[in-house]
Amino acid sequence: MTKLTDIPEASAFILHWGEMGSQWGVNRSVSQVHALLYLSEHPLHAEEICEALGLARSNVSNGLKELQGYGIVKRTHVMGDRRDHFVAEADLWDMLMKITVERKKREIDPTILVLSDLTAQMDARGDVPAHVRERIGRMHDFIGNLSIWYDDVRKLPRPTLVTLMKLGGKIARFIPGKSAK
Repeated sequence: MTKLTDIPEASAFILHWGEMGSQWGVNRSVSQVHALLYLSEHPLHAEEICEALGLARSNVSNGLKELQGYGIVKRTHVMGDRRDHFVAEADLWDMLMKITVERKKREIDPTILVLSDLTAQMDARGDVPAHVRERIGRMHDFIGNLSIWYDDVRKLPRPTLVTLMKLGGKIARFIPGKSAK
């Protein structure tokens, strides 16, 4: 049986996914573990992942915990093997939704709370320059509206979301008084 990492395209994908993970703020080895599991046709145990990627066991264990935290990797069991095995979410839409839910929880929601607190603190003070008050207020409104929009869009059925995605900027023609530029 051919190992995934012996397939040049699979190796290139794993390496690229690791690089992209770094750009998105995710550790390279975590992203490589995800890529390997995503491409794998069957569940893998930690030692197989270590061997395939040349990573230390601690890196793989930490990566698996992080990926499970995002909900895009699950622990599973294989008959006759006492070790934990792991599989990645293969449905790209579900994977995207799980990642965005978790990123919103980790990044956007805390920012909204901080901006809300800052707005309340500024309201209690009269010495905050108008431009600081205005810019923090605008940021709070913007990110708050973005969060509300995200929550609304997330509730739409998948076929509707796919259609909206395919429409892209052409959707603007359906808004009265607006023109797509």
